[in-house]
Amino acid sequence: MRDELRVASFADLDTITLYRLLELRCTVFVVEQESPYPDIDGRDVEPATRHVWVARDDRPVAYLRVLGEPDGSMRIGRVVVAKEARGSGMAGRLMDAALEIVGARPSVLDAQEHLAAFYARYGYAVSGEGFVEDGIPHVPMARAA
Repeated sequence: MRDELRVASFADLDTITLYRLLELRCTVFVVEQESPYPDIDGRDVEPATRHVWVARDDRPVAYLRVLGEPDGSMRIGRVVVAKEARGSGMAGRLMDAALEIVGARPSVLDAQEHLAAFYARYGYAVSGEGFVEDGIPHVPMARAA
């Protein structure tokens, strides 16, 4: 097995890769977490969006996206690791790559509540009241520039 970190804009994604990334997101967020929600929200195609994933033998096993926000900050979202790849450091590898993209800009994310400590290791702190999204408790988190 060969794991390779990849980064692309929407325009640079080929159709099979896009399909596999969306399939991974759907498998975990919609099916596994039993949370039907509109995953395809229009933000994947924004010019500033960067798709970051780890491909194992050319199939994505971990993914996140980095979005540009109107205020100049960045947003990390859709962080997902396939069941068979969990516990192997993939999420950390993705976060390292995301923070390289974010650079010195402030950034935010909405963490599933049980993962707040994971994101705290990357300099994120809870920045507001918790909320329930699609039946899953979340907390907003922010990281200063």
